[in-house]
Amino acid sequence: MRAAGRLDYVAGLSPTPYTLAMLSSGESTRWDVIGLGANSVDYVYMLPACPQPSGPAAKMRSNGHFVSCGGQIATSLACCSRLGLRAKYVGVTGSDANGLRIRDEMGQHGIDLTDAIIRDAPNQCAVIMVDEQSGERIVVWERDDRLRLRECDVSADVLATTRLLHVDDVDEEAAIRAARLAREQGVVVTSDLDRITERMPELVRSVTVPIFAEHLPRALTGEDDVERALRKLRCEHHGLLVVTLGARGAVALDGDRLLHSPGFRVNAVDTTGAGDVFRGGFIHALLAGRSPEEILRFANAAAAVSCTRRGAMNGAPSLDEVMALMAGGERLRA
Repeated sequence: MRAAGRLDYVAGLSPTPYTLAMLSSGESTRWDVIGLGANSVDYVYMLPACPQPSGPAAKMRSNGHFVSCGGQIATSLACCSRLGLRAKYVGVTGSDANGLRIRDEMGQHGIDLTDAIIRDAPNQCAVIMVDEQSGERIVVWERDDRLRLRECDVSADVLATTRLLHVDDVDEEAAIRAARLAREQGVVVTSDLDRITERMPELVRSVTVPIFAEHLPRALTGEDDVERALRKLRCEHHGLLVVTLGARGAVALDGDRLLHSPGFRVNAVDTTGAGDVFRGGFIHALLAGRSPEEILRFANAAAAVSCTRRGAMNGAPSLDEVMALMAGGERLRA
């Protein structure tokens, strides 16, 4: 019996390789990007060290806490909007005070909420513990099942109004349906893939550009080496394959070329949402028609800037900030 979510390498329909010609100019579409997926209200605690199961670090006093808004798709869209893109959110928020908070925050970031759904349930929330020494964090989240985005909530007409669709893996059924409907209409689909599930291989095949968390290619293929894992994934997907590596940057398989783009050296304060901001930067550069190398470099710079401030959506950088870091920032060694 195969492991849950492991890719089976059999002949079948593979996504069309991504090309710049697939992107519309934006003149005939209302939105540059529609994001479909998760949002969250985060309770962030700043800690003097990373918690440990035993020893002195098993109990510690917080150096302070604050409430911030985030979630994979909401944060990516906040980044897209801050960088100048027309952004729209499709997803579910709760009916409580946190639901009101996240809707207000997205609205302040210029994200359209016309097709967002409000359900009678508490909004998704998370407790995030940030190590002040490194900026690294631990996330514990909670989500009521009533917040699930259903396949029937996905509108083909809405998806036809955008140049690009960005999906996560939180509500896989809805994400798969949306990706397929969008691609049938010529819309490029990017992704935020983080979990190993039975339907993950199907979701990978449904999007134009899979963007994986570092651990996922190994879980999908059984290959510990990221290059070998990507080349194995190439059997199932002929498009651009991307893996985020945290502070070390990102790698991508473009055709048969392996690209490694190092991260930028910054004084990290809070890494919450950095991967989501990477994807927002990636989308911006992709829509601008940049090369894969330029896309990765821009996305890495956006993520690095976000680590220098607290909060997920609050960390979304401006275009000037990203360009300044790209012009004068120090890159980590490959």
